[in-house]
Amino acid sequence: MTNGLKNPAKDHAQLADFILFSQREFLLNLSRELNRDNISFAQFFLLSYLSTSPELTMTDIARKMGHSTAAATGLVDRLEKLGYMERTHAIDDRRKVLVRITSQGLQLVSRLRDELQSQVAAAMSETAAPDAASFISSYRTLDTTVAR
Repeated sequence: MTNGLKNPAKDHAQLADFILFSQREFLLNLSRELNRDNISFAQFFLLSYLSTSPELTMTDIARKMGHSTAAATGLVDRLEKLGYMERTHAIDDRRKVLVRITSQGLQLVSRLRDELQSQVAAAMSETAAPDAASFISSYRTLDTTVAR
């Protein structure tokens, strides 16, 4: 018995199925919303990240996105044209470009997160209470471990 599981391989397989099927459903719904707002997953990821950061340099954005600075610049250009981001210059070094999310971008991220949260709540309401509690407990443990 591992971590209190009677059949770890079977339990892992069931959890993997749950993640794949729920992820598919959540991503399909998110994809519809993103298409409606004319932005990509990468652009939404960047907006979401910037919604929790005051401002970032283009180098920071490129690093976070796993892109070249040129590719990150393209993402920012598009989001700036849509009114979701804005560029400014650092006070101490005018050559340094800083990027921040606009109020319009914050509203978009908030709306899409609220929609996803509603979908998660609906999925969790269909799950047996002990299973839901176990899943949340496992996630919190994982989240704490990853944050270190």
